[in-house]
Amino acid sequence: MSRNEEIFRNYLAVIDIHLEELVSGKTDRMYELQDIAAHIFIHPTHLSTVIKQHTGHHPCYFYEQKIMAHAKKLLQDKQYSVADVAYTLTYDPSNFTKWFKAFEGVTPSQYRSRLMQAAAPVNV
Repeated sequence: MSRNEEIFRNYLAVIDIHLEELVSGKTDRMYELQDIAAHIFIHPTHLSTVIKQHTGHHPCYFYEQKIMAHAKKLLQDKQYSVADVAYTLTYDPSNFTKWFKAFEGVTPSQYRSRLMQAAAPVNV
């Protein structure tokens, strides 16, 4: 495994651990790139450069993909309001809605409604 691949895999692992801690309530602060770089013991600029060279994407691309996966998972549970999901992921609810829609093309409420419609039994 190349050093760039190792850095990239470590980056993804730190994000996964951090998001699990965030969702479980062990932390209430979203990491920034410099926080992740510190966990990997490299400079944030070097981390960003390596990931861009290795994948063709900025590190934020992968971070946001993973945040979106957690958001979708949380939205599947009706016990959490959209605002609860937003706060869990350290967003203001209106900013979360804008962010979610920019990535998914629908608001979190619309996404949830579509999930519920898809899961509803079909009456024949």
